[in-house]
Amino acid sequence: MQNTLKKLPLALLLLAIAQAPAFAKQTDAGKLDGPLNPMGGERAASADGSIPAWDGGLKPGSLSASPNGDYADPFAAQPPLMVITQANAAQYQALLTPGQAAMLKRYPNYRLNVYPTQRTARMPDAINQATRANVGAVTLADQGYGLNGYSAGVPFPLPTEPLEIVWNHLARYVGNSLEREMASATVEANGTSTLVTYAQSVHWRNALSDLQPDENVLYYSLIRALSPSRVAGEITLVHDPINQVAAVRDAWQYVPGQRRVRRAPTVAYDSSARYSYGQLTSDGVGGFNGAPDRYEWKLLGKQERLIPYNSYKLASKSLKYADFLKAGFIDPQYVRYEKHRVWVLEATLKPGARHIYGKRRFYIDEDTWQIAGSEMYDSRGELWRVYENYPMQLPDVDAPFPAMDATYDLISGRYTTNFMTNEYQKKMVFNLTASKDFYSPGALRRYGK
Repeated sequence: MQNTLKKLPLALLLLAIAQAPAFAKQTDAGKLDGPLNPMGGERAASADGSIPAWDGGLKPGSLSASPNGDYADPFAAQPPLMVITQANAAQYQALLTPGQAAMLKRYPNYRLNVYPTQRTARMPDAINQATRANVGAVTLADQGYGLNGYSAGVPFPLPTEPLEIVWNHLARYVGNSLEREMASATVEANGTSTLVTYAQSVHWRNALSDLQPDENVLYYSLIRALSPSRVAGEITLVHDPINQVAAVRDAWQYVPGQRRVRRAPTVAYDSSARYSYGQLTSDGVGGFNGAPDRYEWKLLGKQERLIPYNSYKLASKSLKYADFLKAGFIDPQYVRYEKHRVWVLEATLKPGARHIYGKRRFYIDEDTWQIAGSEMYDSRGELWRVYENYPMQLPDVDAPFPAMDATYDLISGRYTTNFMTNEYQKKMVFNLTASKDFYSPGALRRYGK
């Protein structure tokens, strides 16, 4: 092939390269019964056995949950295999992300408690069946900024392109719908924190009872602020499309003092996420969300890395937020790291596009498609912020789910957390249906009363 290309005139050479497929498409759904698990992760153990084979995940009924939604930690008795600190970080460099290495360098007391890997991820049969049906049927649309033929499940369980992996994250299964109360916090460098509490409802397209199959909807989300009093009653409504070229994200906000609903076009890209005080971008919530069109995406392959996993200890309702929200970072004694295989993506800001992050690198868990961690670089190429997601498997709903996440600012020493539920004695509710009217802009004022 190389000798043939060398003999071509330059114009024909460029044409041959342009027309050559960048990736070999995978269309054999049978792989999900063989070398891959139903979600698309490798079934086999790693070469050294440190990552075990996937054996079905955490089975339904295998883990008790109290009426208030407190899940028992099935691995509470396990001691860590190793503890990585600033002093010994060099010997574990191959397993650390640049963000983790930077946190260890900046904070002398920061550490990673590393435990035996437990591949607990599992999804419902209906989602697995939808995933299988997606193979060869779902395609990228409009330069990869949308999907064709998607309804539910993992869009691309056999990914070959970076934007297929991005969409696997954007459409990842975390329950068909969700209702919960939660909290976020912005923690200053000295350890003081500002807490905001919310009530959230979110329905994915397959949980909207009156959605037509061809409607351009990925999910609807409604968040109502509960405290502090100065923001209580404020509501943000988001309609996220499945094709983000055909239609951009729609968002509205209701402010009780004004008693009016208004569009909120800035709830996207690098605008500050609500009440994060500039520490979190709108598209950084959950690791990454929204339109991927401002970046050029590159797939760096699959790697073995240490990532937070099975975060039952951190999610415990026996903890108060003050127990783990410490100066600089979440108290490491509550954070469990394991070695897992992750897809690594790099996003570089397009020439002429605007965003405060010039480059981002993402680590996406092969079994759940959740972004496990990421690094955000400024326009000069300097590492600025580090993101981590702290997930756990909910066996009563067969859903991999974030206990919380955090975005650390290496420059200011501040960080922001999201999705905390420790102080709520109320179980999250999954898999209810709703009509589109529940998420209509006209309903916001009624909800604000």
